[in-house]
Amino acid sequence: MAHKITTLTVQKWGNSLAVRIPAEIARSAHFHLGTLVELEAHDGNVIVKATGRRKLTLSERLAAFNPEIHCGEAMPAKPVGLEEL
Repeated sequence: MAHKITTLTVQKWGNSLAVRIPAEIARSAHFHLGTLVELEAHDGNVIVKATGRRKLTLSERLAAFNPEIHCGEAMPAKPVGLEEL
């Protein structure tokens, strides 16, 4: 379902150009912070499409961590090598 919105202005962002995606449109497109997108220029228009899964935040990655599945602690319990000095 297409949404009609007010006209937006292309703005400068560093050496690039940017347009903010209004929250209503982002929700409708199921865009979230970290969503991977693909940009395509076609007949003078820009098409933005979600591609694959979004990148998880650090807190989301830590919440999904299971030591039994991910081989437990990665560091040994005692100092090794030059750490002993």
